[in-house]
Amino acid sequence: MSSIADILSPEAKAHTAQKGSTNSNGFTDYFDLDGLLTEENILVRQSIRDFVKKEISPSIEQWAQQAHFPSEIVRKFGNVGAFGPTIPQEYGGGGMDYISYGLIMQEIERGDSGMRSTASVQGSLVMFPIYQYGSEAQRRKFLPKLASGEWLGCFGLTEPDHGSNPGGMTTNIKADGDDFILNGAKLWISNSPECQVAVVWAKNEQGRIKGVIVERGMEGFTTPEIHNKWSLRASITGELVFDNVRIPRENILPNVEGLKGPLSCLDSARFGIAWGAIGAAIDCYESALKYSLQREQFGKPIASFQLQQKKLAEMITEITKAQLLAWRLGVLKNEGKATSAQISMAKRNSVEMALHVAREARQIHGGMGITGEYPIMRHMMNLESVVTYEGTHDIHLLITGADITGIQAFK
Repeated sequence: MSSIADILSPEAKAHTAQKGSTNSNGFTDYFDLDGLLTEENILVRQSIRDFVKKEISPSIEQWAQQAHFPSEIVRKFGNVGAFGPTIPQEYGGGGMDYISYGLIMQEIERGDSGMRSTASVQGSLVMFPIYQYGSEAQRRKFLPKLASGEWLGCFGLTEPDHGSNPGGMTTNIKADGDDFILNGAKLWISNSPECQVAVVWAKNEQGRIKGVIVERGMEGFTTPEIHNKWSLRASITGELVFDNVRIPRENILPNVEGLKGPLSCLDSARFGIAWGAIGAAIDCYESALKYSLQREQFGKPIASFQLQQKKLAEMITEITKAQLLAWRLGVLKNEGKATSAQISMAKRNSVEMALHVAREARQIHGGMGITGEYPIMRHMMNLESVVTYEGTHDIHLLITGADITGIQAFK
């Protein structure tokens, strides 16, 4: 399997130019979005699409049915360049633009939301804060191993009693000589049971929020797994528990303080979700379209009936609108102009759209839509988590409301 670096080589680009570029998205690219993408964007998308078809799609239904997280996928993600694609190459990242990052998330989530969560957490919530707010020594120590998949990381913000209100966190650090002592707990943490590194947010003695890099093996640090999930079953989820964990001073992120740190990480992750959820919707739509053309009732394909065409037409319309919104957001992100409120709107819109598409696709599939022979129910169950994590549907509505009225409705 070629990595993104391989397919971006001059030789690969020349080969693609000779072949010509045909739109491989079919009807799913209804407004010729490819015409807005760079050659590099398209090459990156195709590389990840090929990777998903080979490494994820053949096994994902079995993994989901068995609630199995395939640990080997971490190294494979690293090899293909899915971790930290916007991080500079000198630290092991891809050095790519944000539209390429979005397309990577879209293609991985076409395979499965849980798989996208693994990659999204690693790049946006672990590598991003270390690069953005870490010391040079921290960058050199952690980023290359996270980028390669040698290490898996997680992000500790949500607590048992503080989800939508992260500022109320009780996890804390207290100075003890040259070190700090970390106490508290985090809940609903993707990747945590198998992580080697956790970027954790905790309050210091002055009540200011600081970023802490916690490493596997530190005494008092445990990561219990959460079982019996009906959603994101191929992703591993757990807790982070800190019982007098001694943290060396060099593991404190030096260049950020307050909620700005974790919220900027969430902006990066939400941007990825805005693209990723479109991938889940595309997979549901394409499955429904194919099924409707093959399934016959009353002597003809069900695609010939008005109500089925209405569903399909509305699905592709909403997908197209979300694609264009995500693309414009990517342009703004590349220009350094994207606001938190814009990212929030796109995340909420894409996930709500994808949930609706999944539910309509389930109806088109009839009874077969609830089986593992088709991806619909798996996507639908996954999206019930995506609509909640990294900002719930309601919170994102209130973020938009606060932005347009100037009045916060959170309190």
